[in-house]
Amino acid sequence: MKGTHIGELEELVLLMVGVLYPEAYGVSVMDELDKQAGRSLNISAVHAVLTRLEDKGLLESKMSEPTDARGGRRKRIFLLTAAGKRSLEETNELRNQLYNRIPRIALQFRMA
Repeated sequence: MKGTHIGELEELVLLMVGVLYPEAYGVSVMDELDKQAGRSLNISAVHAVLTRLEDKGLLESKMSEPTDARGGRRKRIFLLTAAGKRSLEETNELRNQLYNRIPRIALQFRMA
């Protein structure tokens, strides 16, 4: 398994795979990233991130059954692994811990 550190885009893709369960495939992840996070990516970029996360052991994939809607073509469906869930939990915990350490005064702004 490759390194388990994830960047912002990898975190967003992991989140989208979780949100879209059990129908997370390249195009659905791409569409949801645009809709929910305002991140417009091409399908090649999304597939690159999905593959990288699978190589890191944070996602796993399986082929769906053929559908009439896709002319009999199958989709590669992505699912979070236990390590992927743990990675999201750790990232969320770290962000919350750091945010909670910001002094209140640092978050108070005066309009000049």
